[in-house]
Amino acid sequence: MTCHFWTKRRLAWGLGTLWVLSILIALGSLRFLVAEMSLVMPAMVHHLLAHPVVLYLHIGLAPVALALLPVQFSHRLRGRRPGLHRWGGRLYALCVLMSGLASLWLAYTTAEGVVAGFGFALLAVAWLATTAMAVIAALQRRFAQHRAWMIRSAALTLAAVTLRLYLPIGMMTVGFEASYPVIAWICWVPNLLAVEWLLRREARGAVSAG
Repeated sequence: MTCHFWTKRRLAWGLGTLWVLSILIALGSLRFLVAEMSLVMPAMVHHLLAHPVVLYLHIGLAPVALALLPVQFSHRLRGRRPGLHRWGGRLYALCVLMSGLASLWLAYTTAEGVVAGFGFALLAVAWLATTAMAVIAALQRRFAQHRAWMIRSAALTLAAVTLRLYLPIGMMTVGFEASYPVIAWICWVPNLLAVEWLLRREARGAVSAG
């Protein structure tokens, strides 16, 4: 019983830390609203010059999707305000749709090389696909499947967090140019593998309990 209690406490602390990071990074990602793009996002200037609308769709809506995660995964909100949860889900799906499509174009036109571009393009496709599956499951009232697909979608949304954790490490070790193509993959592939492992483990536990 004591071990189970401390496991739940560690999980709660881990999720709490993750949600705090999500909010902070979402707010920080909107820094282009208060300062020049060349100062706060110099790597995005070439996108701004070539495709400003596409860029703003991505960097403006992706932080909103990230900030919505703690709200949408709140058991208390789903229980007490199911209508708010549904509207939050609609807003999340819309942000993913618009930002995901924009990020596909940004990946295609990135100046950071083919490897990085391909990594981010696959991230965009997976992000769009998992979110679409979550929406379809919700519309069909298959809530267990909806939850599983939303967890996968959230893991990909949280690439915004892991990207920013890896970037300073890469810059301090091998430099930005050498590390960025690798980070374009490791910011999301391990996230997706981890939640897939957790979902499969949860499913096996449910079968054993049944």
